[in-house]
Amino acid sequence: MAQVTVVFVQPDGSRREIVAPVGITLMEAARQNNVSGIVAQCGGACACATCHVYVKESWLPKLQPPEDMEEGMLETAWEPRANSRLSCQVQITAALDGLEVTVPEHQA
Repeated sequence: MAQVTVVFVQPDGSRREIVAPVGITLMEAARQNNVSGIVAQCGGACACATCHVYVKESWLPKLQPPEDMEEGMLETAWEPRANSRLSCQVQITAALDGLEVTVPEHQA
């Protein structure tokens, strides 16, 4: 199974590099690797905003655009930005090898 490296930057600036299999979501990869700050209360159903991340701007063009449901949930996220995404809605693909996201200081 193909794998990619993903970097989670914590609010304090520390970096956590994990290896994730292609085909799962960014949230699933974070939970499998005990990434601090990814709560995912709804388990990936796009029904909360507790898996919110900030995607490094250079990576945004490589992601599928957010659907309406995700856009609506992001409005409830803590300090949403133009580069905010719900990690449960980001599918890991081979093109995302090296993806960098920042975990917010708080989750909604």
